Amino acid sequence: MSRIAPLEPPYAPEIKEQFDRIMRGAPPLVLFRVMASNPRAWEKFRAGSLLDPGPLPLREREIVIDRTCALTGCEYEWGVHVAIFAAVAHLTDEQVRATVLDKPDAPCWSVAEQALVAAVDALHARATLSEAEFKVLSAHYDDAQIFEIILLCGLYRTVSYLANGLALPLEEKAARFPVAAN
Repeated sequence: MSRIAPLEPPYAPEIKEQFDRIMRGAPPLVLFRVMASNPRAWEKFRAGSLLDPGPLPLREREIVIDRTCALTGCEYEWGVHVAIFAAVAHLTDEQVRATVLDKPDAPCWSVAEQALVAAVDALHARATLSEAEFKVLSAHYDDAQIFEIILLCGLYRTVSYLANGLALPLEEKAARFPVAAN
């Protein structure tokens, strides 16, 4: 059970409209319902959420989000993204597992994706990229995409803090973290 109670239906018309726009008619996630219980937090969350299509292709966007959530131990958000986006982002089961269990240079990733995962790991560990890391990343991604990568890492670290700190219960249809083979 969440440490802060989520909104329960019936929702105010404005909130229902916002949920419907984000969820495209599906029931709203617990995260959204908890955030919407605090109008200021909900407004700020929606304003800075990067829910719109950005300069990164969906596949790379999901690799960044899944890896960030895995590094923060946020099974809630990782599971939601894997359940909703892994197939449409053409992530294989091996790649989904790699977002949690493998190093950035795992052979399941292309060279560009290895640079992407390494950048996510560096940002998570040090909140910066070395000159060498930036050079490798910029060999595969343009400036707008690099901005998006950094913004996504920061945003989903924040989302992970919220989901973990509020002890959000895992969504019923969300994926679960894989277990490492012995």
